[in-house]
Amino acid sequence: MALSFVRKCMARQFLARLLLAGILLASLTACSTPVPSKPRDLCAVFTENRDWFDDAREVYAERKVPINIVMSFIYHESGYRHDAKPPMRWFLFIPYGRGSSAYGYPQAQDEVWEDYQDDAGGFWSSRSNFKDSLDFISWYILKTRDKNGVAVNDVYNQYLNYHEGWQGYKKGSWKKNSSLKKLAEKVSGTARKYGQQLKKCDL
Repeated sequence: MALSFVRKCMARQFLARLLLAGILLASLTACSTPVPSKPRDLCAVFTENRDWFDDAREVYAERKVPINIVMSFIYHESGYRHDAKPPMRWFLFIPYGRGSSAYGYPQAQDEVWEDYQDDAGGFWSSRSNFKDSLDFISWYILKTRDKNGVAVNDVYNQYLNYHEGWQGYKKGSWKKNSSLKKLAEKVSGTARKYGQQLKKCDL
């Protein structure tokens, strides 16, 4: 009888833990923000996600990096997907890992994200959190200005630094990479377009 009682208690504990795990999973899923339906229109992006606009204003107030520039980085890096990752690499039909540890809205790799956490972000900052991602990109842009002398508003060269890293930019690893230079031009163009749109947003 005692053994039966113990088994019932264990079963109840297991079911309680299973239920708690389900509730946590459901809450996490509910908190994930859908990808904007019109990602090329910054006004529409902020209208769909008002919290993002509030986050962007708060980060801008602290860092002074223009909102349109930071948002253009996120758009081209992750397409506004909170769990974005590089594509899986395959050998025939066997997966053997992703191209890098890049993750989240800013597609920041582990090493530089840890540098950000140590320097400014804190232990609990997350690449799947929109405000943290805005702050990270702003932090990186300011570091690029200080380390490599690139003006904050020079989006083309700022993005090359973001993609190649500060040392990679100094070494000129991007100079023969025509596809990367075209992408940097696109990011710069998006930043200009976003800037024009932001002036007219009714938010």
